[in-house]
Amino acid sequence: MKSIAILVLVVLAVVQLAMVARGAITCGQVDANLAPCVPFLTQGGEPGAACCSGVKTLNGNAQSSDDRKTACNCVKAAANRYPNLKDDAAQSLPSKCGISVNVPISRTVNCDTIS
Repeated sequence: MKSIAILVLVVLAVVQLAMVARGAITCGQVDANLAPCVPFLTQGGEPGAACCSGVKTLNGNAQSSDDRKTACNCVKAAANRYPNLKDDAAQSLPSKCGISVNVPISRTVNCDTIS
């Protein structure tokens, strides 16, 4: 759990730097938005408000095709960092947060097919 907290702090620092140079979506932004979802994605249960807020922010930021492909690759890389990620939790996350997402949360998605 301590390593997750450190990861979140590092990600937040990266996001602060990325926010200075507005523009295309970055993996730092994706990681920061999804960091509150790690407990849900690895343990199940219900996603918290911060998790759903992050998913909604990520979805809103991934408007162009390039942004969606970038976000997809970032989500895929992040998902692969957690061997105990529950695929069913990842697939149910958008609906549990009450939204439809432009980017699937999966380890196996082919991001080149995202438009």
